[in-house]
Amino acid sequence: MNGNNIVISVKNIYKTFGKGEAAQSVFEGASLDIEKGSFVSLMGESGSGKSTLLYLIGGLDRDFTGDIFVGEDNITQLNDAKLSEIRCKKIGFVFQFYNLAANLTVEDNILLPIEMSHRRIADYKEKYQEILSITGLESKVKSYPSQLSGGQQQRVAIARAVLGEPEIILADEATGNLDAASGAEIMQLFRRLNEEKGVTILQVTHSAECASYSSRIVKLRNRVIEG
Repeated sequence: MNGNNIVISVKNIYKTFGKGEAAQSVFEGASLDIEKGSFVSLMGESGSGKSTLLYLIGGLDRDFTGDIFVGEDNITQLNDAKLSEIRCKKIGFVFQFYNLAANLTVEDNILLPIEMSHRRIADYKEKYQEILSITGLESKVKSYPSQLSGGQQQRVAIARAVLGEPEIILADEATGNLDAASGAEIMQLFRRLNEEKGVTILQVTHSAECASYSSRIVKLRNRVIEG
């Protein structure tokens, strides 16, 4: 069980890709505690396992040893249904490549997780309008992803991630495909969500500029986490 202020706790995890002589160790006893309401940047060399750690925390990769707590739940002990529930209600994912449905409008993309989890869209009407305002997407709700810039598409992905009011956002190189100005807009949006909505953010980034927006920087080095 975690302290009341710890929302993510990674404890002594080991992770290997491949088997036999081809096996490559990614984590060897890595641990990390993240406090509720913090904005943390995870940095490290390419191939060091930054994105892998996000996938482990989000339950997208379960092939590891050790323990990972999200809130009070040890995700290593959960079945697929319970893990899906936690992902749906507690965690919002923002990826480098947006992952928007090309045949859906901005509005439908943002509302998609609510529909898929069989929640009532009417219950989220006020939150939806607030998120549109925060992300600056009010005039784009009937547009399709192909009609948007990269920065606008990423704002849609963020709006989709936060509409259900997750406690945690896991962001994997969220500005990796954006120009500097758009990347700065996205980082300012993350900081606003963190400060105004109290969302805990863990972002993977290679950019010192992006990391400067966070309240804490941790580094993956030699298969453990430092900082």
